Amino acid sequence: MTASTAHLSVEDIERIGAELEAIRDEVMSSLGQADANYIRRVIRTQRGCEIAGRVLLLGALFPPAFVLGTASLAVAKILENMEIGHNVLHGQWDWMRDPEIHSTTWEWDHVSTAAGWQQTHNYLHHTYTNVQGKDRDIGYNVLRVDPDQPWQPIHLIQPLTNMGLALIFEWGIGMFDLELDDVAEGRATWRDKMPEIKKMARKAGKQLAKDYVVFPALSGPSFVPAAVGALLANTIRNIWSHAVIFCGHFPVEVETFDEERLENETQAEWYVRQMLGSANIEGSALLHIMTGNLSHQIEHHVFPDMPSNRYSTIAPKVRDLCRRYGLPYHSGPMWKQYGGVLWKIARLSVPGGHETIEKRRRKALPVGRKAAATLRRLRDRAVPQAA
Repeated sequence: MTASTAHLSVEDIERIGAELEAIRDEVMSSLGQADANYIRRVIRTQRGCEIAGRVLLLGALFPPAFVLGTASLAVAKILENMEIGHNVLHGQWDWMRDPEIHSTTWEWDHVSTAAGWQQTHNYLHHTYTNVQGKDRDIGYNVLRVDPDQPWQPIHLIQPLTNMGLALIFEWGIGMFDLELDDVAEGRATWRDKMPEIKKMARKAGKQLAKDYVVFPALSGPSFVPAAVGALLANTIRNIWSHAVIFCGHFPVEVETFDEERLENETQAEWYVRQMLGSANIEGSALLHIMTGNLSHQIEHHVFPDMPSNRYSTIAPKVRDLCRRYGLPYHSGPMWKQYGGVLWKIARLSVPGGHETIEKRRRKALPVGRKAAATLRRLRDRAVPQAA
């Protein structure tokens, strides 16, 4: 029970779960050739952008080729990580039974291994979303992004830490996936971690060789600018993915939960937790594709294995569901979401900053008499679609 759900009965929450299940069943039973064509088209586009970028960087000594090649390669890396890699590794396209587009065979353009990322992201994060002490993604062990996290002196520099993390986000996630904090806290030894460290080292070595040795070497006299172009493309991808992920998880209004919340949690309660612990980004169709449709973070957290191209069609239904049951549906343009996240990180860098965050969070929630009255008016009309 939180402030935003205090007006709901157990039956209300179960009805919310039933409606969401009906939405899921409708979408998953209708998947077909149009969806398969979509992901294959995105993959072709991504590979075309990568080829164009690599070819243009062969002539990186010429400024136009350098700029266009870097931009094309950056777009390719963003598409691969966001709309393709992330979603394929969630199993969103396993229903196609295509061995080339399957969660068990895809290895993405990232220093983090697919298997390591699936453990920390697919399992830990999506199972225990925003549960303090269980979801390691809350601050990634380096940032204070929630008032319930105890303040430490190191947090004074966290606005700078966050900037550095954005620049090297790929590497930060790779190291984070190793869960090396288990060693520091006595839950594992370096010997236990060594197999995963070696796997990541091999993967990272291949990534470094591809971007900064093999392809730049093909450019001959353009070796240095070609390598710089690849570095810039990776940096652009890192900053973009950092911004998208932070917008979906750390806005002021997004809620976190105590570990007790997990005790006897039903599927319907899990759905509600996912909606309260996520936020969306509003924008164009191009923005949605470039974010990997994580601009629909609420829908993704509720249905992580649903093909991403379907999130835009169910988002109005999920928003309406929240409206009818008096639940918050956090959504806004990217500038607002990211600006709010940066403000929150800065505010929580100092002692006492949590008080301002908590006041702003309470103010944003549809709680109290207004929410209860809204629910009373609409409850009779909130008939589960499964009925």
